[in-house]
Amino acid sequence: MATIKDIADLTQLSAATVSRVLNCDETLNVTPETRKRVFEAAEELNYVITSKQKKVKMKGKIGLYYSFSLEEELVDTYYLSIRVALEKKLKSMRMEYSKITKDDTKKSVSKLDGIICLGTFRKADIEVIKSFDKPSVFVDANPDENYFDAVVINFNSATKSALTYLVELGHENIGFIGGIDTDMFGNRFKDLRQDVFEVYLKEKGIFKEDFVKIGGYNPKDGYQILKEMLSQDEKPTALFVANDSIAIGCYKAAYELGVKIPEDLSIVGFNDVSSAQYMVPPLTTVKLYTEVMGESAVDLLLERIATKRAICKKITIHTKLIVRGSAVTVKK
Repeated sequence: MATIKDIADLTQLSAATVSRVLNCDETLNVTPETRKRVFEAAEELNYVITSKQKKVKMKGKIGLYYSFSLEEELVDTYYLSIRVALEKKLKSMRMEYSKITKDDTKKSVSKLDGIICLGTFRKADIEVIKSFDKPSVFVDANPDENYFDAVVINFNSATKSALTYLVELGHENIGFIGGIDTDMFGNRFKDLRQDVFEVYLKEKGIFKEDFVKIGGYNPKDGYQILKEMLSQDEKPTALFVANDSIAIGCYKAAYELGVKIPEDLSIVGFNDVSSAQYMVPPLTTVKLYTEVMGESAVDLLLERIATKRAICKKITIHTKLIVRGSAVTVKK
């Protein structure tokens, strides 16, 4: 059976520190990363933690502020996957957490040690969060880099990688299907991918306004919009869509219209949902590392709480274009 000394040797920490971490000593001043390293080593060595230790929670309680509804989460699993990663990480570190809403006040959140905000928020919401006067990190947003920490995706480079791939395949008639972000309070935000798409294609001299269609982020929108787009006199040879859910609807519309993917229409998605690799043909898409986003947000917040860091940090999580079978060289 593994001992505390074995864990100390593996982590290169003192036996006393390891013991205090395993016993969840709230007075011990070590980083969240160190605590995680100790517990991972204990698991690797099959160290048996007593039932008393298992019941003790790490110090701290985190508030989770989500701007999206359950219905929106189920339509587009992007926020769902980040939320699951956030909560899984907090559970693994034995941190208490609870949801907060726009109705919370500085008094109602007074017992929280920090806040994680996921989604899109209007200016008034940001001011309310500032008034809570708690260490806070935003995920998928960076509303005030002088006040909040943030974990974001580089939508600029992610979108450009997809478009560059299509341009290198010889496509000049490239369409975009996207949506308008709407939070649970009814606030609307333009999709950053649309901005990048328009600027990039204008720089290449191949932008066509008729090939930009905006609806929602679900398969139904992809289905209806592609049917509309393909009814035009001039048709795109390739599509970049704002998420894989839209791509699913596009596949159905193309099938019903007798348009072959990728021979007649190349499609590149965004998100790399688990079903993308099983679509026919498998979907070429931009992979987002949502689990890393969630874990990084928790680590960033706990580090700021522990160190009382005054300077804000922004972590940018990069993406990767996953090339499968839904895009090919354009027919001449």
